[in-house]
Amino acid sequence: MTDRKKRQSARARKQRSCTKMEDCLIEDQTTFYSKAEHYWKEVPPTVDGMLGGYGSISSIDINGSKKFLQKFLGEGQGKTGTGCALDCGAGIGRITKRLLLPLFRTVDLVDVTQEFLDKARNYLGEEAKRVENYFCCGLQDFQPQPERYDVIWIQWVIGHLTDDHLVEFLRRCRSGLRPDGLIVVKDNVSFEGVIPDDVDSSVCRDLNVLRHLVSRAGLNIICEEQQQNFPEEIYQVHTLALR
Repeated sequence: MTDRKKRQSARARKQRSCTKMEDCLIEDQTTFYSKAEHYWKEVPPTVDGMLGGYGSISSIDINGSKKFLQKFLGEGQGKTGTGCALDCGAGIGRITKRLLLPLFRTVDLVDVTQEFLDKARNYLGEEAKRVENYFCCGLQDFQPQPERYDVIWIQWVIGHLTDDHLVEFLRRCRSGLRPDGLIVVKDNVSFEGVIPDDVDSSVCRDLNVLRHLVSRAGLNIICEEQQQNFPEEIYQVHTLALR
């Protein structure tokens, strides 16, 4: 599980969608997760690797995310602090380096692939000193420290969680927020239903499915935007701010 970009292949566009993720799974959950871990172990620890060959869109992505996030940061009632952020599915730290470290005093990274986290220590350069924790763990098992984070950033990784595990993870994230903290989910969305990807053992959900799972987790969507200026051949990408 890591920061990555997914092509909307012709096979995926034509494939029958499901109404919930579990209907798309052929294997058991253990196999679903182990196949994803194996896939990412074969991916090179580079920006291009993290983005599935779309390294050229990294700046567009970061600029869109920064514009979205800065609307919520600041001082005063209802504003989100800038003390500590968590980068979920962090990979080599692309988002940490370009988005989170410039905005927050400290950042934690969590990813299932140890090689990516090892690479992050060098990739982040001098700013790595402001990273307090590198957690090697799948999000289905990760437990954020209670009331530690102002922002929990979850990008291009929720498709690697089953519906129930995603709901449970979002609930744990809610407990990990400081007052006026924010959870941000940025991910691919399908046109309709849940589309499985057998290559990296993941799924792509439509917005209605995702909104339902967010509601199950006891969270509200306070802002939602579509990322602009991405290539047409990939899935639409939406950003959701949750509290």
